[in-house]
Amino acid sequence: MKIFKFFITKIFLRKAMIVLSVLLLLFLSNYLVFIADRSTVSTLQGYDEMKHLNQVDNYIANLDSNSDMNMGEIDKSDTQNVYDYLNNNFSYALFADGFIVSLPNAYDMEVSFAYLNEEYYKLNKQFKISQGKDLDFDYCFDNDIEIPVLIGKGLSETYPLGSKIKIEDPVLQKQITLKVQGILKPNVYHSNLYSLSSKQYYNFSVIIPINEDFINNSNVGLQLHGLFDIILLHTSKNEIKGLRKVIQDNLGLKFNFYTQEENFEYFNKYYFSSLKIITILTAILILILTCLTVWSSLASIRLMIKDFTINLFVGLSYSKLRKIFYGYYGVLFFINLIILFIITAYSRYGNWIRKDASFCTFGLFGVTQMDWLALLVVLFFDIIIGIIIVEIMLWRIKKVPISLGVLQ
Repeated sequence: MKIFKFFITKIFLRKAMIVLSVLLLLFLSNYLVFIADRSTVSTLQGYDEMKHLNQVDNYIANLDSNSDMNMGEIDKSDTQNVYDYLNNNFSYALFADGFIVSLPNAYDMEVSFAYLNEEYYKLNKQFKISQGKDLDFDYCFDNDIEIPVLIGKGLSETYPLGSKIKIEDPVLQKQITLKVQGILKPNVYHSNLYSLSSKQYYNFSVIIPINEDFINNSNVGLQLHGLFDIILLHTSKNEIKGLRKVIQDNLGLKFNFYTQEENFEYFNKYYFSSLKIITILTAILILILTCLTVWSSLASIRLMIKDFTINLFVGLSYSKLRKIFYGYYGVLFFINLIILFIITAYSRYGNWIRKDASFCTFGLFGVTQMDWLALLVVLFFDIIIGIIIVEIMLWRIKKVPISLGVLQ
């Protein structure tokens, strides 16, 4: 214990600025590894989600960046003309979300409505349920309309399976009845088509199945919003030309259509560039960290060479020294991991405080499986770095000349 105290107080903690610098470098390298790994996991989840769309004859709409949109100049007859053409010439998958409604719930969260048609539901396998049945799209659209829906985990306390919700629908602009047919699993998410690492969660969402009658009776908001990422199935670029002209003539907007593989290529171009920068920065930090720790330890040992020599002669061995070093850096890594966890938990829990329903997640302080996996990778990274630093330090210390002469 005395030997351990000697190394902690006289060698490692001899200069407070060095200790703080080591802690800071450790944290920065850990944080970069955490961000890179969590982003990678999120990206892989996005790839897995979008693989069902990635077929050579599926094309996804994208509003041209040079196209100016004025909602005031577009009315229902314009968008309906487009959907009439779509219904007569294409099979398409439609998904539109982000329609905020006031729906009381146990968490006092804002609730978003998401609308999808049967083709999209078949393509996308993300809306997995923990209770109840899958969506039914074959309902009768009339004045007494009752639609079977899926709800997020966060709404299930207030609206259990079988509940009926009477509400003013934001896209039909009339009161309808929603029947809770299924409850989503916790933390069901949907990735962005163009930024695979970006996703939003549906713990406080209502997933509403829509059919052709529903779309025809909806307002311009849903019809226009649904066009932005509409997926044309089993078609070709030649067939799409007619649709582009219909959109241009009726809405005054230019749309491009890409395969999901092309969207992947666009994303990869920027994502891997960012990942490369993070990797280079992490490598530089590790190099600086290793040099700083080895230099500071050797400098302290040389200053305390007499005490160090006495400890060697009274029982300190290099194997014990190795254990001391691993113990010290183990404590430093543990402190960094705790800080990293606190920051992650605060970020996740902050969404609950801000009532940001699209990013609220269930788990310990909202920390998700993706976060835990990233923290585990950081732990593995720290173990590797710790081994490198300790073994280099021991290698250099063994080269320090030790003899009885230093005691005179």
